[in-house]
Amino acid sequence: MEMQYFPGLKHTTQSRGALITAGVLTAGLISFRQGNSHLGQKLMRARVVVQGATVALMVGTAYYYGENPWLSK
Repeated sequence: MEMQYFPGLKHTTQSRGALITAGVLTAGLISFRQGNSHLGQKLMRARVVVQGATVALMVGTAYYYGENPWLSK
C-alpha cells in the first residue's frame, strides 16, 4: 500500500532509528575496548531501549498504514 500524503516518511524514521541504534552500539563497543566497562554497560542498556523503540516504531507504522504482518492475505 503506497502512502499518499507523506511519501518516504516511514522508511526515513525507521532508518534513523536503525542508525541511532548502530551508533550507540558502536560507542558501547568502543567504550568496552578502551576499558571503560561502566560507560559501555550504560550504552548497551541504552542500545536496548533505542532498538526496542525502533522495532515498536516499525510495527506501529506498518499497522497504521495497513501493512499488518499478522493478517494473512
